[in-house]
Amino acid sequence: MKDLRLTDQTPQSRTVTVLGIETSCDETATAVVRRHADGSGEIVSSCVLSQITDHAPYGGVVPEIAARAHIVHLDGLIDRAMNEANCDFTAIDAIAATAGPGLLGGVMVGLMTAKGLALALGKPLIAVNHLEGHALTPGLTEGLRPPYLLLLVSGGHSQLLAVDDVAAYRRYGTTIDDALGEAFDKTAKLLSLGYPGGPAVELAAASGDDTRYDFPRPLAGKPGCNFSFSGLKTAVRQAAQQLDVVSQQDIADICAGFQKAVAATLRDRVGNAMAQFSTDHKGLAGPTLVIAGGVAANKALRGTLLDLCTDHGWKLSAPPVSLCSDNAAMIAWAGAERFVRGMTDPLDVTARARWPLDPAAEAVPYAGVKA
Repeated sequence: MKDLRLTDQTPQSRTVTVLGIETSCDETATAVVRRHADGSGEIVSSCVLSQITDHAPYGGVVPEIAARAHIVHLDGLIDRAMNEANCDFTAIDAIAATAGPGLLGGVMVGLMTAKGLALALGKPLIAVNHLEGHALTPGLTEGLRPPYLLLLVSGGHSQLLAVDDVAAYRRYGTTIDDALGEAFDKTAKLLSLGYPGGPAVELAAASGDDTRYDFPRPLAGKPGCNFSFSGLKTAVRQAAQQLDVVSQQDIADICAGFQKAVAATLRDRVGNAMAQFSTDHKGLAGPTLVIAGGVAANKALRGTLLDLCTDHGWKLSAPPVSLCSDNAAMIAWAGAERFVRGMTDPLDVTARARWPLDPAAEAVPYAGVKA
């Protein structure tokens, strides 16, 4: 593998400014980010247009609706990001856009827009892996540099990876069925809590009794770092079906039990990954666990992982809540990190529905695009 680490000889003597575009799911997002010569990051502007109200009636994201909304709003959002950054396109060094993984129609909208801008302006294009955007966010927000352990939990992915450097990832574990965010959304839909499900379940759980239901902890106690959430989701459905009338307190108790089971499962799986990471990075002082993705906004799960890190002498890094969900600042930052390493892409780069961070990782049955 080519060594992409920056050295004293790497050309990076100036600040670079990158326009980022994110359209992989149901947020249309643009941002302008600066990477300074010392490696620090600055969010100059960040605009996110949520489509929650468009998809709420369906209880989930409808790909065709998402893609059309990106087409309608993206140009205006680019103008807004540039205006808020108080700069024109001559100040932009590169255009970065999510090229996957995600809903292919939406990804194509953002990537084709970025290609058009890059061609018209004569600027380099950087096709960013959406997951790498999440993975590198701590470098933007707190200057954290690899190596570190990453727990990536969102509606589409649940993975544990060693982040060794930009473009250098090793997958320790992934879901073998549902992603964690997907399990939250399906639990919320089952209990008629609305969309998006994660915040709704967390809110309901706050007033619930987490000892009433003892839901399963899938794969807990077993070797390895893979996840499984389909059985937990089934147990929640069975608990609800056994009630003649489901009261608000029943819903709160089920959510509390579900969240408690998730926290225990994460503690077990992440604990195994921490042991593996420590073996792979002997002598590394002050190892760090990074939690990223939409589910990283859940305060109860953050608390569990903080306790785990404290118990093992690790640090926990979690992005600000505004950067846990999909955003273009993380895409622009990943683009900047790749740009200063000379990693740009041709205009015929293609959009991808599936794009694993660790393409060499062994395939996991039933994981599909979530691996």
